[in-house]
Parts: sequence; C-alpha cells; structure tokens
Amino acid sequence: MLRIKWFLILLASLFLIPGEGSAIPAFAKKYGFNCNMCHTAFAKLNDFGQRYRDNGYQIPGQAGGEKSIFETPPPIALRAMTGVTLYDGPDGTTSGFNIFGFDLLAAGVLHKDISFLLIYTPRIDEPAGSWQGPENSANPGQMGALEAVNLVFSNVIQDVLNLRVGKFEPGYHPFSSKRKYQLFTPYEVYAFTAPFQSYNFDDNQIGVEASGHFRSGLKYSLGLLNGTGANPDNNTAKDLYGALSQTFGKGDGQSAGQRIGLFGYYGWQPAKITGNLIAPTGETAGSDNAAFYRFGVDASLNWQTLNLQALYMLGQDDKKLNALDHTQAFKYSGGLVQLDWAGLANNRLVASALYNWVKPPDYNLINKVNTIALLTRYYLGDWSAVNVSLHAEFQHRQTGELRKVKENLGALALDFAF
Repeated sequence: MLRIKWFLILLASLFLIPGEGSAIPAFAKKYGFNCNMCHTAFAKLNDFGQRYRDNGYQIPGQAGGEKSIFETPPPIALRAMTGVTLYDGPDGTTSGFNIFGFDLLAAGVLHKDISFLLIYTPRIDEPAGSWQGPENSANPGQMGALEAVNLVFSNVIQDVLNLRVGKFEPGYHPFSSKRKYQLFTPYEVYAFTAPFQSYNFDDNQIGVEASGHFRSGLKYSLGLLNGTGANPDNNTAKDLYGALSQTFGKGDGQSAGQRIGLFGYYGWQPAKITGNLIAPTGETAGSDNAAFYRFGVDASLNWQTLNLQALYMLGQDDKKLNALDHTQAFKYSGGLVQLDWAGLANNRLVASALYNWVKPPDYNLINKVNTIALLTRYYLGDWSAVNVSLHAEFQHRQTGELRKVKENLGALALDFAF
C-alpha cells in the first residue's frame, strides 16, 4: 500500500520551493497580459478564456482590430511535464522519474474572423516515458500525434454562428479533458470504450462544427464527423452530435455563473468490413452499419473560487456491435463529480478532488471502474508569468466487481508552459 507519510511529504514540498519565472505563453505575450487573463490557473480556462476560444482566439468585440500572425512573433507555445511517480498495484510497488508529456502548440489569427489551432504531441520514448523502457518501440510513453489542426471561421453570423473545420476537440465535451488540472487521472467515462468499438468519446474528431451563443446565456454546438478520431472512416455514414447549455448569472459557467447543459452523439459503425481498400485515404468498404449513441447531462456551478462540475452519461451500442453478446445491445453508464478551488494571489494555489465511475452491463463487470483523485498545484513565478506549476496528485483506482483490482498512484511533477 502507498504510505500516507510519503504523500504528505509530497504535498508539504509544494510550499518549500521558492518561485521565480519569466516565460510568457504565446497568447499572454501577444497582449502583454498575465496568463490569468484566460486561465483560472493553467491549464483550466476561466470565463474570459472560454469566450476567447469561442471567438476564434480574438478578444470578444475586437474582431478586425487583432494583429494577425504575420504582424507578431510566431505564436508558438510549449508545454512539458516531468517528475516522479510511486505506483502500488496487485503485482507490487514501483517508482521512478519520468517525462510524462510534451506538447507543441501554435494558434493565432490569420485574417479578421479566420484563425487556426495546431497541437502536435511528439513521440516520447528516449528519454524513457514508459515503464517498459526506451527500447520498447511498440509502447513508448507518448505516441507522436497531430492532436488538433483546424481553421475557425468566427462570426459568420455575429456571435450566433461560428464554424470550426478540421480536427478539433468537439463541443459535446462539456468539460475539456485536455485542459483539466489532473495530469494522471482521466475522465473515466470519456476514456471508456465498448468492447471492439473504434469510437472513443475522449478523442478529438475530424469534421465540421457549428457553434454560437446568445445574450440570454444559451450556447449550442452541432457537428458532422467521421467519428473514429484520426483513424480511417470505414463507411460512408457520418456521425452527428449536438450540445446545448444555459448559463444563469454573469459569467460563462467556467469561473462565474451557473451552467447546466445536455449533449448527445449518434453514430454508425460498419458491422462488416470487406477488407479491400477503396480510397487513397485507406478506408475500406464497410457495410451493414449499426448505430450507437451517447447522451448525458452536465452542470458547472460556481461560488467565489469554488467550481463544482458534474456529468452523467449513458451509452448504447447496437447488438451487432456487441462482440460479447450479439443478442442484446451493449449499455453502460458513468459520470464524474469534480470540485476545484483556487486561492492566494493570482490563484497560485489550486486544489481539486475528482470522483469518476463507469458501470458496464452485468456481463462485463470486469471493466467496472471507480476512481478517486486528489491533487494540489502551486504556481511559481511573478505577476507576468505564473506558468510553472509544482503538481502533487494521488489516485486510487478500483476495477472489476467479483475480483476487484485496486491500484494507487502518487506523483510529484513539474508542469510548465511557455
């Protein structure tokens, strides 16, 4: 078992290291602002940051007055995470130093109301990012991937219609798994995949999305996607989704105001694949399409510097897609509850508690998941750049039902962006 003493030492060490830093991420540098302009504390967006993103990386109301990327230094940002972990599982305990991730991001305005976003995550295997070592090329610590690349056409109809085209984080994610405080604990219901299903709720998707907001606080997004992440789409049918939210009070539900919402996804997967390539992009002639869906409700509630996020989701795959039992549809449910707090000057200190669960059907309880995660982050630096974080996280994860597998993970890491 993890020693409580060890984790307390990790937490205490947050306050023993003095802070000094001067790096300014690309967007903050463009305007000469602090990183807290868009973030409660990076990587989580505040209300202004969410509106800035929704408006195609343009300050709301300033479209046309923004400098393009041709008039400013290259809008490139980097984010990296390195640290030490202690893991305790059914096969024993291990610990080690790791590089957990490295992201290269570029974004900016190309022309009035036309902007872009590109995120590339290069492969990490030397120095070792995987417990299996740098020589195991089949399982590096981070696979190289083009996580996002898209164009945003903002204000096609002022505020009411914006278009995003390419690969992007879809609007049916009420809470971004890419911009959360947890480094080591996923949103389990996002990451859960039905057996032999190629659709993953957590994936960025390729397609087109329409979104907009109204002065009443109502926001929407509608999308048409391949639905298989970056993998080839093996049928001609496209997936559909929609999300709707309403914010009460001032704010956008990120750090002020109270937001409730609902979302739904409806897609098709081929039950049969011919195996013959029919397109230069690699798709095969899938047939006998079967439907699947995901839908749920969510809420984001704020009081002072406390933010409570909650989500509940139902999923169902047609029986043709259920490799475990072709006589019935594969049905599951899951959700999350997360409480975040920020305090001290510039929100230097952040604490978060997250509870995750997934409940699959009774014949698949081996994949039942319950996870509890606790973390604290302390941000180093001065007013101009609070962009280096000392991060301590503890996770307890339990899977299965008849034979429960319990795992504990403690981690102390440096998370920095510039």
